[in-house]
Amino acid sequence: MASFAEVRSLLGEPGFNWSDPAPWVEMEREFGFDFPADFREVVDAYGSVLINNQLHLEHPAAHLLHNLQKSVRDNLEFWQEEDSTEFLPSPVGGGPGELMPIATGRTSETVFIRVPAEPSSPWRVLVQEFDSFSWVLYEMTFREWLLAYLRGEDVMAGSRNFAPDGACYTPLS
Repeated sequence: MASFAEVRSLLGEPGFNWSDPAPWVEMEREFGFDFPADFREVVDAYGSVLINNQLHLEHPAAHLLHNLQKSVRDNLEFWQEEDSTEFLPSPVGGGPGELMPIATGRTSETVFIRVPAEPSSPWRVLVQEFDSFSWVLYEMTFREWLLAYLRGEDVMAGSRNFAPDGACYTPLS
């Protein structure tokens, strides 16, 4: 399993370092499940950021302009209106086996986590590329997927092209 230290070694020192669980509690109450700990750890450390000039990650703190809770709500609405069954292998939502949109890419991707069908099942990441209507399910936790992305592995369209000098992030205001 990938460690947070590995992510930090590639991405650099985090600058957000959030410790109040209240925004997560509120968001988890709204969507009906607890977000995976590895996702929360990365987002709490880095906050709302643009990674490698491509991947938008957001934090649920209400004072942030780029707010995860609002983005998830808006993306759920979009995917539910769009009849996601044409574009995704599972329904969108917070129920077991469903897909929850957690991040977006500048090149028309949406990154989802798949809610485990069973409590003992692992979380998985799915990336949907809207331009081509294709999707790939990665048998990885979020942190494993992020680490692969930061290393330039092919887990998101053109991921190597957006950070030719190595992994980087920019805080979003």
